[in-house]
Amino acid sequence: MPLIDSNENRKKLSHIYNEVAKELFGFGTTMLKVSMNHQMITIQAKHRRSPRSSVLEGEVPSLKHEVDYHMSSIYKKKVRERLEQELGLDIEAVLRDYDPTTQWAITNVILVETE
Repeated sequence: MPLIDSNENRKKLSHIYNEVAKELFGFGTTMLKVSMNHQMITIQAKHRRSPRSSVLEGEVPSLKHEVDYHMSSIYKKKVRERLEQELGLDIEAVLRDYDPTTQWAITNVILVETE
């Protein structure tokens, strides 16, 4: 199902994304921007640095990198589930890139093309 680009839908998408952040990390994002273009939703987010992440980074950097990778995978799965359930979206893929140094994440949600 296509999603109409509106302030209301961008707010819903932001809310869902931020709720997943709170669920996984205990707090939301510091900056969040949603844009929509045809069959693509792009979410730009600046996350808060977790105190645990800082400790791991200083003590066991390879473990922090592995944790970041797995948490990003879980994030994608949960965002996809919530968008499908709450907004009825038909999602083809959720792609996410996260930069642990700056705490920036870009998430692209590709919707199934409708004919």
